[in-house]
Amino acid sequence: MDAAAPYNPRTVEEVFRDFKGRRAALIRALTTDVEEFYQQCDPEKENLCLYGFPNEQWEVNLPAEEVPPELPEPALGINFARDGMQEKDWLSLVAVHSDAWLLSVSFYFGARFGFDKADRKRLFNMINDLPTIFEVVTGMAKKQGKEKEKSSVSNHSSNKSKSNSKRGSESKYSKAMQSKDEDDEGVGLDLGLEEEDEEEHGETLCGACGESYAADEFWICCDICEKWFHGKCVKITPARAEHIKQYKCPTCSNKRARP
Repeated sequence: MDAAAPYNPRTVEEVFRDFKGRRAALIRALTTDVEEFYQQCDPEKENLCLYGFPNEQWEVNLPAEEVPPELPEPALGINFARDGMQEKDWLSLVAVHSDAWLLSVSFYFGARFGFDKADRKRLFNMINDLPTIFEVVTGMAKKQGKEKEKSSVSNHSSNKSKSNSKRGSESKYSKAMQSKDEDDEGVGLDLGLEEEDEEEHGETLCGACGESYAADEFWICCDICEKWFHGKCVKITPARAEHIKQYKCPTCSNKRARP
C-alpha cells in the first residue's frame, strides 16, 4: 500500500483526479490484468483487499493494521468467494464493492477538508458522469452507448472487410479508405469525414478504462466480444495491430485459457 506517503487532495478537482486514478487502477485489475488479479486472490490466503492508487496502480494486500485507518478500507476478504462462484459473477461483485469504496474515499476527503453542499454536489456530478466500475466490467457501459453506435458501425462494416474491423485510429483508416479515389479533394473530404467519424464514435467507450472515444487516439476492436479498447490500455500498438488477423481482448483470451 502507498501508506508511506499519505496523499490528501484538498480541492474538488484534486479529489476528482484522485478518484479517476484509483478508478483506472481498479478497472485494469478487473479487465486487462484480470488473470494476474485472479491468481493473487488465493482463497487459502488471509483476508485480502483490492486497492487502487492515484497513480493508476492496483494491489491485492492485507487490510490496514491501524484502526481507524488513514483512509476508508476496501471490502475485506474478496479472495474467499473466488472459487465459490462463477468468475464473471465474482468479478462483478468485487467491482460493485470497489465502486462503493471509491465513493467513500472521495467523500472522506470532502468531509475532511470541509467541502460544502455545492462542492459535494459538483464532485458527485463529476464522478457520476463516468461509468461505474461495475458497468465497465459487466459491459453495461458499452451497451449504454451501443444503440447509437450500432447503426453507424453496421454501415461501416458493410463497406469494409472484416480484416479492417480492427483499427489503428479509426478516423485515419476509415478516411484513408473512403478518400482513396478522391485525392484531388483530399483536404475538404478529410475534414468532413473527421467530423462525421467523431460524431459516430463519440459514444463509444473503452472496454478497459471506460473512457470515451477520441479521434486522435489508437483504438482496436475485439473480434470475439466486439468491444473497443484504447491501444494503450491493452498494450497494442498500430504496428502490431497490422499483423493481427483476429484480435482477442485480454478478457476473451483469459476465458479461453481457463476451463
